[in-house]
Amino acid sequence: MQKICVIGGSRYFGKLLVKRLQAAGHQVTVINRGSTPSPAGVEHLVVDRNDEAALTAALDSRTFDVVVDQVCYTPVQAAIAARAFAGRTRRYVMTSTMEVYDPATAALPAVPAGTPVPEELVDPATWPVAMDLPWHDDAYLEAHYAEGKRQAEAVFTRAGGFEFASVRSAHVVGGGAQEFTGRLAHYAERIADGGAITVHTKALPTVFIHYEELADLLLWATTADFTGPVNACSDGLLDVYGLAAIIATQAGREPVYRTVPAGEEASPFSFDRHYAMSNARARELGFSFSRTTDWLPGTVAEALTTEPSPTT
Repeated sequence: MQKICVIGGSRYFGKLLVKRLQAAGHQVTVINRGSTPSPAGVEHLVVDRNDEAALTAALDSRTFDVVVDQVCYTPVQAAIAARAFAGRTRRYVMTSTMEVYDPATAALPAVPAGTPVPEELVDPATWPVAMDLPWHDDAYLEAHYAEGKRQAEAVFTRAGGFEFASVRSAHVVGGGAQEFTGRLAHYAERIADGGAITVHTKALPTVFIHYEELADLLLWATTADFTGPVNACSDGLLDVYGLAAIIATQAGREPVYRTVPAGEEASPFSFDRHYAMSNARARELGFSFSRTTDWLPGTVAEALTTEPSPTT
């Protein structure tokens, strides 16, 4: 049994992770702002992680074997957490994103289309950090989501005081009504209703992960001993046309496309630039991934029976 703290953990794969940790026999503490009650048997600390004094006071004399941070989006948040948990935990795992590799958001080395992107493309040990940017502004943060994650990883990597690992997640889908992005539901609704989806003429492939698989990987990461970033994606690249074909088969309809050239806005999951990840490092470390095409049809069927999302 380990003492594990989850920051966030109130919805989607974070909520499932808490249940997985409990089932594995760990002693779990959840830290969030209290919008959702925690399951029975879980210690719940209601505090704003952005308030360093309040966070430190809430932690009191508690120590943990591992902290899993589900909701760190900026270097400022990372710096607060690094100070608050210094000497309180031996390991810190941050949920990051494949968006750190998006070449539209940073000057990154070019990767040939079709070549899965490895972790070393973005090295948090050398990534520059700018704490004085307007990270507290919601509009700025939304527009600079990928950079916020890159810099947060960089702060934790250099903090010291604990082992640090980041899990760079692919596009997370599954869970029906729980899927808060609504992107898969957007496609299911459009194709089932015969509406057109906007795609790039030469759409490039991307990678996905089921929310249950991501929860399992995060559970694995709490007991593993690796440090640094690890990519989390199911096996197999898939472009928007392949995704639409799977949905169309489940819906019994033919997909209707409206194509746009590279550089113009399209529907979610249509990409005109390459940054699909490689999961080779996680595999070498011992995690076994499923194939996207094995679980995606069932996930699509679930989405087709779920109340549609307002995402457009």
